[in-house]
Amino acid sequence: MPIVYKIDIMQALKENGYTTYKMRSEKLIGESYLQQIRSGEVVSNACLAKLCELLQCQPGDLIEYVREEDNN
Repeated sequence: MPIVYKIDIMQALKENGYTTYKMRSEKLIGESYLQQIRSGEVVSNACLAKLCELLQCQPGDLIEYVREEDNN
């Protein structure tokens, strides 16, 4: 996948006081999105915006484009 996380999102959330329980109970981020983040899958733009809001950062602080090498 050419878009990857630059940081450990779950760790950053934890450092900012957002446990998975708190995020689910306050309906900040759904469990399916949390699972995608844990798996290294890039989430939707809406979820990415919420992450930026919670972590007080820009999308470029969280994700980056990594060129995939051709196998040919």
